[in-house]
Amino acid sequence: MRCRLIFTLIAVVFIAPAGIEAQTGRVVLRATVSETVTLSAAPTFSQSNVSVVNIGSNTVRITVSGDDPVIRIALLVRSNTSFKISAVLSQAAEVRVTDVYATGTLVSPQAVKRFNVPPRLDPEVTRPQLIGSGPRVSLGGTLDSPNNALQITVLIRLRAPGSLTLVATAGSPIQ
Repeated sequence: MRCRLIFTLIAVVFIAPAGIEAQTGRVVLRATVSETVTLSAAPTFSQSNVSVVNIGSNTVRITVSGDDPVIRIALLVRSNTSFKISAVLSQAAEVRVTDVYATGTLVSPQAVKRFNVPPRLDPEVTRPQLIGSGPRVSLGGTLDSPNNALQITVLIRLRAPGSLTLVATAGSPIQ
């Protein structure tokens, strides 16, 4: 019995390292991260004649009723890739970006500097129009972190009560 234990110990000490040495080599790990872009209305928005609904993770629908079809809304964009924001209008309208700033330390410094706004949106067109694009926003955090979003203030002037949908998608920013 004692002999068997000694032979087992010798086998573990001399044979196991040889097997481990034979297994060493190069290991390659490949991974991809899916492109993520989220768009939502800032939680502080409140206007009695406006309904704002976050649809999914990258769409905001705004419906304006009543006599004052002019609103200013703050949108929050988080992304791990470049992004584009488009407006889909139910009627002709003026849509204009008025302000862009970082919400905290986990926003890439390039996100504000390189946010691009087209020179002029056509207020007579109801097809989807690009209202802005930019590089990656978030350097870390989650989709709910308070300090990793780009806040974009948008002025919307409808000619009559109606709605528009803002959609954010992954894509190359306008140069």
